[in-house]
Amino acid sequence: MSDDLTDAFARIRVDYGRDGLEPPDLPSDPMDGIRDWLAQASASGIAEPNIVHLATVDPDGRPSVRAVLVKDVDEGVVFFTNYASRKGEALAAEPRAAGSILWQPLHRQIRVEGTVTKVSDAESDEYFAARPEAARRSAQASPQSRVIPDRAWLEERARSATGEDRPAVWGGYRLVPDVVEFWQGREGRLHDRILFRREGERWAVERLAP
Repeated sequence: MSDDLTDAFARIRVDYGRDGLEPPDLPSDPMDGIRDWLAQASASGIAEPNIVHLATVDPDGRPSVRAVLVKDVDEGVVFFTNYASRKGEALAAEPRAAGSILWQPLHRQIRVEGTVTKVSDAESDEYFAARPEAARRSAQASPQSRVIPDRAWLEERARSATGEDRPAVWGGYRLVPDVVEFWQGREGRLHDRILFRREGERWAVERLAP
């Protein structure tokens, strides 16, 4: 890294001065907490507050991470993608993942770790039908994560797509966490970290050092 860039990054100092976070401030079910924080982030005007950075690992142990959009939060975190994509192939081999949602203006972050399964065909069909036509055509046209000749090839496939039926290779996943961490930035880097860890039918709650 260049000295100029190193110096520039060294000068970046944002002091997080938000209110503190204690276990009683959060619902006893962390999934309710995720829904609450997503709603608050949305109400604050943050663009695409449902972006989650999803990490997977392939059969060779090679990790990869990418941004996907949370489309529902029930007993898990739901997102949609191409099952034959790199992340789809990784999840088929190792159906566990970790995700991180950062809301920098609110000095907040949520981490989740857990098991991933496909949602039902009915759920995938319902969501696919609700997408804009251009997005449906894109899902039909794109062999996600595969090498393609050029942009023109992709655009021609999108023009030729019907935008009607959901491709069998495209659908949803549900990440059901066994670990959920709520992070709140505080002054002097003494951040608050509240961890929920699933223990059978209950959640154990712990405070972590920043």
